[in-house]
Amino acid sequence: MNNSGPAVRGLRLAPFRALRYVPERVGSLAAVTSPPYDVVVRPEGQRHLETADPHNVVRLILPTAEPPDGRHRKAAWALFQWQEEGVLALDPKPALYVYEQREGDHVQRGLIGALRLTPPEERIVLPHEDVMPGPVADRAALMRATAANLEPLLLAYQGDDGEAAEVVERTVAGPPLLATTTEDGIHHRLWAITDPRAIAAVDADLSRHQAVIADGHHRWATYLLLQAEHEAPSPWDYGLVLLVDTTRYPLRVRAIHRVLPQLPVARAVEAVRGAFRVQELPGPLPEALAALEAAAAEGNAFLLTGDGRFHLLDRPDPEALARAIPEDRPDEWRQLDATVLHSLLLDRIWEVPDAPEHIHYIHDTEAAVEHAEQFGGTAVLIHPVRESVVHDLAKQGVTMPRKSTSFGPKPATGLVLRSLELDGTSA
Repeated sequence: MNNSGPAVRGLRLAPFRALRYVPERVGSLAAVTSPPYDVVVRPEGQRHLETADPHNVVRLILPTAEPPDGRHRKAAWALFQWQEEGVLALDPKPALYVYEQREGDHVQRGLIGALRLTPPEERIVLPHEDVMPGPVADRAALMRATAANLEPLLLAYQGDDGEAAEVVERTVAGPPLLATTTEDGIHHRLWAITDPRAIAAVDADLSRHQAVIADGHHRWATYLLLQAEHEAPSPWDYGLVLLVDTTRYPLRVRAIHRVLPQLPVARAVEAVRGAFRVQELPGPLPEALAALEAAAAEGNAFLLTGDGRFHLLDRPDPEALARAIPEDRPDEWRQLDATVLHSLLLDRIWEVPDAPEHIHYIHDTEAAVEHAEQFGGTAVLIHPVRESVVHDLAKQGVTMPRKSTSFGPKPATGLVLRSLELDGTSA
């Protein structure tokens, strides 16, 4: 397919007609939202969302059906039916959307729009993690079936108090389109920017910047895959994103933990003796996590649990590290906890394949512990990496092991959807 199109010299965020829930047709806006598809804990968290409201967006982003190959058709049919029933409706005008999340004293604001897709070699959108073909294929099948971007990616850029920041701050002085509080206690507000002059000012400012993918690497890879399948120009030349200026609104960086359902804790601990110092901690979990944080300040450290106890691994053997970790990468990459975890522990010591049945990626710490206890397996709790390291590696073109970081707060799925057939994006 032909992907030729106009040259893009930076971020280009286009207005579009958002597909949004009609508040009067659902129990509440909070009840129809979901975390991103890869954050939903399955099956318990998915069932909880499905019962929160019959129109919860999880039925679109994680459809279930028998046989399994009917899942994506089921999502497409639900998306069509909800529009026919007036549960979802298009906004009257193309717009950029200011999206605010407030959790306690932490405020995050950014711009939701349809971002012009660019090839990796242009280095306008920088990934920092590797992707796996399975999730990309699954998201591609879902997007083909629904012809929709159902949840925005989270992208971070470093602004300089330019026009985009001014437009955002002016916009939030007015009344929002919607306001809701989700069950995690985060307050969400959304505003529409339809003034052509304001949109032009944002475009001119953003065109001077590049961005790092904070969350959504598999969906970004899916966007590029589907763009290549369609003749340009087309709506598939754009993808739904939330773009946050992190100089003004720094993201929070959290770890993504691993649960190894088929590896009991006793076996995991015994296997690492000699390669790490192993200390058993009394707990409870907050105190064990504090010990992990202190150990991580000195070097690579991990906390194993799932058997009701806590086992701190630190001070890895330098010779074991040298044998396991590739030498052709920057020191920042070689010293990452995720690198040591995958290259030494998972690949060499535990010999755990990186496959869904062997490794579950869990964002919430308590959920990871409960998940491991439920399966009789091992939760590997890790400490988050610094945001500056992520940006430095991304700018060097070096990708981290997948699921190395969890930036947030993540945009709630369900507040803004994009129909590629109806959104009004000009290609």
